Amino acid sequence: MPARATRALRVAVLADSDTRWKWGALTAQRLAQGGGDRPAPRLDGFLLRGRATPTARQLTEAGVRADSVGEVTAPEFLRIMRDTDHDVLVLALVGGGVQALLHGLRHLWRDRPHRPVVVTGYVGIVYEKLADGLLLRHGADLVLANSRQDAERFRAVYEGVGADAGAVTEVALPFLGGAPYAGPREPYTVVFAAQPSVPESRKDRTYVLERLIRHARTHPEREVLLKLRSRPGEHTTHIEELPYQKLAQRLDPPPNLRLVYGHMGEVLDRADLLVTVSSTAALESLHRRIPTAILTDLGVRESLGNHHFIGSGCLASFDQLDAGHRPEPNPEWTARQGVAADGTYEPAFDAARERLLELLSAPGLPPLTPYYTPDTAPGYLPGILARHHLAPDGSPLPGAPAAHRRPGPLRRIVRRAARGAYRHGVQRVAPVVRRMGEL
Repeated sequence: MPARATRALRVAVLADSDTRWKWGALTAQRLAQGGGDRPAPRLDGFLLRGRATPTARQLTEAGVRADSVGEVTAPEFLRIMRDTDHDVLVLALVGGGVQALLHGLRHLWRDRPHRPVVVTGYVGIVYEKLADGLLLRHGADLVLANSRQDAERFRAVYEGVGADAGAVTEVALPFLGGAPYAGPREPYTVVFAAQPSVPESRKDRTYVLERLIRHARTHPEREVLLKLRSRPGEHTTHIEELPYQKLAQRLDPPPNLRLVYGHMGEVLDRADLLVTVSSTAALESLHRRIPTAILTDLGVRESLGNHHFIGSGCLASFDQLDAGHRPEPNPEWTARQGVAADGTYEPAFDAARERLLELLSAPGLPPLTPYYTPDTAPGYLPGILARHHLAPDGSPLPGAPAAHRRPGPLRRIVRRAARGAYRHGVQRVAPVVRRMGEL
């Protein structure tokens, strides 16, 4: 058996947002965790430079410690991977980023007898763009599915287009955990898990905020927490044009309603009821057996993502919650979603670890084989690769960054200013232009 299958593994994680960093780093730790005589893995983090590159605060809030963290472009990362001694590479990126890196790595490692095992997957609930996202991730050695239902859907998509489905491996969300709910506390605490882009319109987001305020006033003995993903000026996986912080300034929330940040697990430690439209936080809450409500006030619609919870037993309206309703989850539904509230969570990564060890023990790995190629998708693939400064064959385009280096002080100032201008445009200018267009 090769030494890398038994020694401490060296793992690299490439992520493009705070939530994907959290998913990728925790997934890497669970897959490569020490056991028996094997020490804990070494984790090297790489943050793909872009609009959602995590801030230092967001990285700290994710609760994952890495041995090193650096910011890179796609060509810079490929340059690092040219002679890497990493055993495992986790691509925690949006689908187009995964596809671009798969082609870049395929070109980079075309003559290399040994290469890292490449792993990818999804950060949470998959409720939209199933086929598009999956086919963009095809070609990795392991495509992780966070539940039995997802594993079945993933295999069906790959087999339906004639692609190899052998990489699909069932696991669970890597950040589930925490103490099981032990019953109502004092004060009774309601947590609303906000999402950056769901709901999207000012009208709908204002409605949700007004109903939270009404709930807090109806139940002054309760503490109502609005759990926010990012502070003003920060971006997460999705663009937030209308932050709840700004909307709340125009309303008059009662003293028992507060805006909070921080690690979701710590907020759930205080929760007696978790309310959301369709956040993955619902699965964290259900895993801990905390009463969980998926809002129906704005409809049960694919665009909201709450259609994913049909059959869960958790659908409820604010009127019902105001009246004291506590949803009861359907155990058959939760079991298919990888929630594992029955205590079967720990073995959830066993199959993936076994598959990883098989690949690490192999004398060599075949070239990466993405489903999309210049022959099968000539009108789609080149544009995806070009956005990451890669040619149709996966090689860096002329003019791509020439060296991996820490930017100087002036470059960092300019970059921060550019990001600030982008966020100002997204959060202030774009909504105004959109409203003017509706006149």
